[in-house]
Parts: sequence; structure tokens; C-alpha cells
Amino acid sequence: MAYSQIRLKILPSVRCLFDKMVQVKVEGLAPHKQVQLRSKLVDDRGVIFKASALYKADETGQVDVYRAPSLGGSYTGVEPMGLFWALAPETPHSKLLKKNVLSPTLVEIEALSGETGEVLASETNERQYMTEGMKRIPVQEGRIRGVLFVPPGKGPFPGVVDLYTFGGRLTEPRASLLANKGFVVLALLDLEYFEEAVSYLRRQPEVKGPGIGIIAISHSGGLALSMSSFLSGISATVCINGCNANTVIPLHYKDIVIPPLPPVMKNIKITESGLVDIRDALPDPSLEKNRASLIPIERASCQFLFAVSEDDHNWNSVFFAKQAAATLRNHGKESFKVVTYPKAGHFLEVPHMPYCSSGFHGAVGSDVVFGGEPKAHSEAQLDLWEKVQEFFKSHLDNYLPTLSFDLSYM
Repeated sequence: MAYSQIRLKILPSVRCLFDKMVQVKVEGLAPHKQVQLRSKLVDDRGVIFKASALYKADETGQVDVYRAPSLGGSYTGVEPMGLFWALAPETPHSKLLKKNVLSPTLVEIEALSGETGEVLASETNERQYMTEGMKRIPVQEGRIRGVLFVPPGKGPFPGVVDLYTFGGRLTEPRASLLANKGFVVLALLDLEYFEEAVSYLRRQPEVKGPGIGIIAISHSGGLALSMSSFLSGISATVCINGCNANTVIPLHYKDIVIPPLPPVMKNIKITESGLVDIRDALPDPSLEKNRASLIPIERASCQFLFAVSEDDHNWNSVFFAKQAAATLRNHGKESFKVVTYPKAGHFLEVPHMPYCSSGFHGAVGSDVVFGGEPKAHSEAQLDLWEKVQEFFKSHLDNYLPTLSFDLSYM
């Protein structure tokens, strides 16, 4: 048949924000013919991520991934965004790196003949991080280093500090995408000066106040809990797969020093594939000998959302979150919610971010396993993203100002 009749469409548009779903359709195929769909992206480090799935055209010669099941490949069954969340790195233990959110992440999608492997049609999805009119402002004030994202519109907007550093590098995708939802977001690079950062954010004319929010993941979660415990003006804190004790390095605040929780080296395991499994390396922080490392969250006056993955192998997030909740409850506080995700791994990211099963751990000095299963992990990311927005909206502001940009683009 004439390949010129075959079209691959990405709907509603080839351009969208990174956290949005798209519909991939192939039209003009021979009825009931098999076709392979392949996706590919190259991240800012040059690492190639790929996924593929085998489909069968319907009687009209069409494949619609919203309705048609994948018969094999990187995933099976009806998975509208499978070509995105199933993207896996060709270089093992690589996490998708996005350094510059001013440019989109490009995902190339190809349709290939199931018989010959010949490319029939292709299209590129431009997955953007900033909506039109958003401001990205590098911050170097005093000792603060970071980036401020200000949404378009009249404002003022609720303010959020995003604590997410990975490998000593500022990570901006979550902050920029959250700003699209009507928040002023300060993504911090240097976490040591968090008190100054909170004051800086609260001073911004675009920030509504009086209280601000914090969102943090992994090691930064402990810093978020510490900020909530020691600083005023924080109304809502999201802690994703964090620990209720200080870890890795001593935490200094004024004349207070919280030592790191000492790891139990004999609890570290090696997987069959040779990866390090540190899930049980940290001991129970509530034991008498470890209590100096506990973060005194009973001092906090904010609302907490603890989001935890049941298959987190970076550490036992569920245990730490339940202990944090018990501490608050024992002090007469019900200002928290714990959300658990079965079969999800450590790095719960924004929606449709490729699943990261393992990677280099700076504190360990080697590649570690992060846990989780790709499909369940992807579903957890979708659910958590909605919960984070609802949580901040309900505890930072009773309403969000009307935004002046086209929501159909979102």
C-alpha cells in the first residue's frame, strides 16, 4: 500500500506541557495489520531513552492508543501514555536529566511496519515546562541560589519552596510545572540557607502569603520537615519519600545541631544484578540511641502531606511517614495526611516522567536500586500530582486568582 497515506497524529497538538496527556493515533494502515510504535528522547546529558509497543490496526486501518491494547513490547494492554512512562535509558542506571526548562523535551514517535520494520510515519511531541508568559528568574541574593518561577496573570499567588536537588544540581521541571498551576515557586539549589529563602519568597510582591508551602523529596524531605519545625510562616509541607530523622550530614540551625542518623552497614544488601540495596540501612530513629537525629516535627504548626512508596528501596519511607504521623498524633495534632502507593519506587516525579529503577547515590558512592514497577509507579505519579495541587490550594489559599492564559493549552 502507499505509505504516503499513513499518518501519525499526536492530539490535541504536538505541543503540550510535560505533565499533560496526549493521544497517539495512526491512520491509513491496512485493516488488521500489525504496526510497531516506537518512542525516543535524548535528555540534556545525551542519554537516549526508548520504548516500543506492538499494535494491530482495526477494521478501518486505525490504531488509537487510547483504545487499542499493546500486544507486546515495553508494556502490554491499553496504556494511553505507555510510550512515555515506559521510556527506558540505553545507558543503565540513568535518570532523565532536564537542565534547561526553557526548551521542551522532544519525544519522537515512529510507526513501523510490523512485517518489514520500515518506518511508515513519524511525529515529534514537544513537551514543554513553561506556559506562555511565565517568568523564570535566576536568584542570587545574599546566600540564596535558585530560580524563581512566576505564573502569568494578575496574582498575587500562593508561594511554594521546591527542595529538589539531585546529584548537586538544581532540578527545575517540578517547580516550573507547579508554577503553571498558579503558584510562585522558588526552586532552591543551596539548601543550607533555607531560612533566608523562606524570607525571600515571602517578600516577593507576587506572593500572596501569609504562609508558604514546601515540597521536597528524598533527602530534601528531612530539610522540609526541619524548616516546618523551626521556621514560622510555613502553612503546608509535602514530604515525598522522606525520613523523619536527619540523614547524611549534621543539620545546623542557630545553636541547634541535629546529627545524622547512623546507618547500619550490615543491613545493606546486594541484589542479584549487583546493585546496592540500602532500604534497611537506616535504623529506627525513635530508639533511645537515635533520638538525637529525630526532627522535632511536633513543633510545626503547618499541615503535612506525606506521600510514600511501598516499594521504595532508597529507605523505608512508609515506616518513617507512619512514625512522623504517630509523633504528631501523640502531641494532639491531626494536621497530616499519609498517602501510600503500592509497587511505586523512590523517585515519585511529575506525571509521565520515565520511571527510574536505579541510579547513582552520592551518599553511597555507587549505583543503588530505587524499587517500584513502571506502570504502578507511573499511576502513582499521576495521582500524587493532583493531590499536591489540591493540598496546596486548600492550605495556602481558599481560592486561586483567575489566570490570564489559555487553559486549553494546559
